[in-house]
Amino acid sequence: MSQFDQLDARQTPLLDALRAAATRPHAPFYTPGHKRGQGISPRLAALFGTEVFRADLPELPDLDNLFAPEGVIRAAQDLAAIAFGAGETWFLANGSTCGIQAAVLATCAPGDALILPRNAHRCAIAALILSGAMPMFVTPELDSQGQIPLGVSPAAIAQALEHPAAAVLLVSPTYHGVSSDLEAIASLVHSYNLPLIVDEAHGAHFAFHPQLPQTAIAAGADLAVQSIHKTLGAMTQAAMVHSHAHSRIDRDRLVDSLALVQSSSPSYLLLASLDAARHQMAIDGEMLMAQTLDLADWARLELAKIDGVRVWTPPTGTPWDRTRLTVDVSGLGWTGFAADEHLHQTLGVTAELPSLHHLTLIISLGNTREDLRHLVQGIQALAQAKRSPLSLPNLPLPPLQVPILSPRQAFFSRRRTVPVSDAIGQVCAELICPYPPGIPVLMPGEPITIEAIAYLTQICTMGGTITGCADPTLQTLSIVEEAIARP
Repeated sequence: MSQFDQLDARQTPLLDALRAAATRPHAPFYTPGHKRGQGISPRLAALFGTEVFRADLPELPDLDNLFAPEGVIRAAQDLAAIAFGAGETWFLANGSTCGIQAAVLATCAPGDALILPRNAHRCAIAALILSGAMPMFVTPELDSQGQIPLGVSPAAIAQALEHPAAAVLLVSPTYHGVSSDLEAIASLVHSYNLPLIVDEAHGAHFAFHPQLPQTAIAAGADLAVQSIHKTLGAMTQAAMVHSHAHSRIDRDRLVDSLALVQSSSPSYLLLASLDAARHQMAIDGEMLMAQTLDLADWARLELAKIDGVRVWTPPTGTPWDRTRLTVDVSGLGWTGFAADEHLHQTLGVTAELPSLHHLTLIISLGNTREDLRHLVQGIQALAQAKRSPLSLPNLPLPPLQVPILSPRQAFFSRRRTVPVSDAIGQVCAELICPYPPGIPVLMPGEPITIEAIAYLTQICTMGGTITGCADPTLQTLSIVEEAIARP
């Protein structure tokens, strides 16, 4: 590993090397086929310009190798480790998805139990399919209206740890910006000598301002996966994996796992954007996050002045990212889905995530005061077109079921589609997640119960949406027809 004291945060080693390679005159007899933009489609060039394609280069000798870095990628990753407070950092060109998959592959063997929250991203389910691990789900707490998932409590993790497991995976922060008590959970998990993995995809900015929640690595997590593109200045699909200096995860197995799930032809445009985003935050991060927090706080105060609008906040004392803004528009008579469509199509304001009651918006270093003014004006326009307030009942989640098959076994089993009435008592072959609250009700390998079907039907009746299944109308379900025993 490079010596940290020989590195300078003002450097951008990978970005500089890519710039030099892109501007060096030479005859290219290597991939990609467009040859530094000379053969690119004119239509694509009209949209992006031509210069970017000069930097769309493969693993040339002076650009290092992502899977065995010894030069500029290694230096860029070491600089990122310093900036984000990690023991070691790896760049990802396949998004946080591949980071989560690699983390599970590095910690779980077929048949091992992985403790994870029920509202984990679908890439975690893919990781279970790839690894053959068995899920041991814990249910996150919900807000007082039962609409928004909060963090996972230490008590829920402690109860799960009473059973044998290979690792614990948490989602912190959630999509709505809520963090779990990671210090307490890390202490619990480590008392069993198990590794703690944190899907911190939405928390890449936490390291750069004291008013943001503590980072997963600072709280003691062994591994944290961050989508640098979600809240910082990297290009879409650019992410990082950070390990703790005293991680309980086998480093060599993690490196091998990352190679399994990443492209062997990673985009240097994405990798260089990680180097540039790190540099931006290392030099100006606290100032940029202070500005972002100020914008978010201003918008929250202005929106709270609108009659019928409720600006959501988590319970007092909950670690929370104030740059994540969730607005309840049901008091205006709008569902979140209808409000999102109206704002996007008519007013030019686009949210990140609509749900039945709410709109959730990401405020980042790329937003301006004018953006937030447009948002406030858009919500004011909804208020002026006020309808009758929505009155929707709270629905308790159906109880979790003991899986009959692992997600991997269910994936490789023969399946068929049946009417929903015929699916009760069968083994589910798909992941079925209603919004709200964004917590899967059925997973591949679990039995389909009448309670689960009733719950999903009520969500649909109330105007919610069902995702993950082939038939979002819930008229049919995919079931396991015959399990194929595979390791």
